[in-house]
Amino acid sequence: MYKRILCTLDGSPLSEQALPHAKTMAKAFDATLILLRVVEIPPLPVLPELAPVEIELLPQLQEEAQKYIQEKVEELRKEGCTAEGDVIEGRTAEAIADYAGDHDIDLIVMATHGRSGLSRWAFGSVAERVLRMAPCPILLIRARNP
Repeated sequence: MYKRILCTLDGSPLSEQALPHAKTMAKAFDATLILLRVVEIPPLPVLPELAPVEIELLPQLQEEAQKYIQEKVEELRKEGCTAEGDVIEGRTAEAIADYAGDHDIDLIVMATHGRSGLSRWAFGSVAERVLRMAPCPILLIRARNP
C-alpha cells in the first residue's frame, strides 16, 4: 500500500516526534522512508540592502540541513530501515507538496507544532497548508513540548 513514505523534519525536537511513527509505518509496509528538510528561502527584506546578507546565508543553511538529514538517515539505516534523505529550497508547505507529487510519495508523515491563537495567525500552519495541497494521504502527529 505504501512504498514511499515522506517524513518532513525542520531540525526541531518537535518535528522529530513524527519520526518514530514514520519509521514504524515504513517497517510495517517494507517501504522506503524519505526524510525531507526544506530550507526556507527568505522573503525579500524590507531593506533591499539586507538581501545580499540573507542570500549569503543560504549555503550555510543548506550545508547544516544536509548534515542533519544525513545523520538521521544513517540512524534509520542502522535500525534496519530503507532510508533516503533530501534537502530542498522553497516555501516550506508548497515545497513539501510539490516534492510529494514529483517523487511518487504515497504518504506524508509530519508533526504539527501546535501553535494556536496569535502565533498561528501570524505564522500560519505549515501542516494545514500541506494538508490542503498534498497529492497523497498525510499522517499528522500532534507534537508535544517535552
